[in-house]
Amino acid sequence: MKLAVIGRGLIGSAAARHLSAAGYEVTLIGPAEPTDFATHQGTFASHYDEGRITRGLDPDPFWSAVSRASIARYADIQRQSGIRFYHEVGVLMTGPSDHPPIRDVQKVAQESGLDCVTLDDAGLKDRFPYFAFPSGSFGVFERKDAGYISPRALVRAQGVCVERNGGRIVDAVVYGIDETVQGVQLTTSEGHMSFDKALVATGGFAETLLGSEFRLKVCARTVALFLLGAAELKRLSAIPSHIHLTYDGLDPYYLPPIPYPDGQSYVKLGGDPVDIELATTEDVHNWFRSGGSEDVGQFLEELIRDRIPDLHAEDRTLKPCVTSYTTDGMPDIRRLSERVAIAVGGNGKGAKNSDELGRLGANALLGQ
Repeated sequence: MKLAVIGRGLIGSAAARHLSAAGYEVTLIGPAEPTDFATHQGTFASHYDEGRITRGLDPDPFWSAVSRASIARYADIQRQSGIRFYHEVGVLMTGPSDHPPIRDVQKVAQESGLDCVTLDDAGLKDRFPYFAFPSGSFGVFERKDAGYISPRALVRAQGVCVERNGGRIVDAVVYGIDETVQGVQLTTSEGHMSFDKALVATGGFAETLLGSEFRLKVCARTVALFLLGAAELKRLSAIPSHIHLTYDGLDPYYLPPIPYPDGQSYVKLGGDPVDIELATTEDVHNWFRSGGSEDVGQFLEELIRDRIPDLHAEDRTLKPCVTSYTTDGMPDIRRLSERVAIAVGGNGKGAKNSDELGRLGANALLGQ
């Protein structure tokens, strides 16, 4: 059976790996990463980065479960591909001690048997002296099977596995999908292609192929990268990934020093103060070309100065990305017809658990 997976992002590449490992004839279709965002005229994606937090900790049992399922397969994917994308540095989640979400995190950790320790004000100060927290904070520290991944490297690793399993990768944009009694025909930038079935894993671009019924809420995001010199890199080398759950739901996240393709190491911070919805595909493209929001960059700099008061950063770089949300906050993974299925909607949590979401998408395509 000839299967197409449309979308070479985190979920699509994972689905293609699972399908090809099961022995199906798989073609993974999607464009490569642009070399220059500012001038690129085609499709973008949000995995063009080196840092995403990965953890079993989550206030919601579903997201914890799919994350743990994915994390359990990281080692096999790294071994099969020869590409390292996972770094086990631990994850610290904190929040006001009376804030229900941080207590939900603790509950999920206990019920799931995660290797965690809980920390009060004194414990946080003693364990993480480089961080500063508001008085009355409570923390849950996941020591094992947690840290960060490079989403760029994970997508590359999944692709290597697909090809080693006998699948193929096509660098193309899919413009249309037509289902017939014989199969599925795709209109692409490389011509027409025919398959028995197709999985759509195009994130916020699903509407382009499937219609307005599949419109996701796509929000602009700006992340800030703070360049570290050698001395600061050494001083902060033991920092774990960190998320602070706030009353207002901002929930900023911090990543430890990570090497980037330019040979430099950066601490990364994200947490836009407001949601700016991108209503059209052209809005999304323009956002990626923009380089991000300087106002958000200033806000993020204030946040990191509060969390790491004595941070010495040599420079600050802003990067744009987007987050796609479903109406219920759960991924949309289902069979649409005999020949077409969909797997979209990471809801800001999809990177770390993308391998399991991809597996579920593969199952949906197969009618399982």
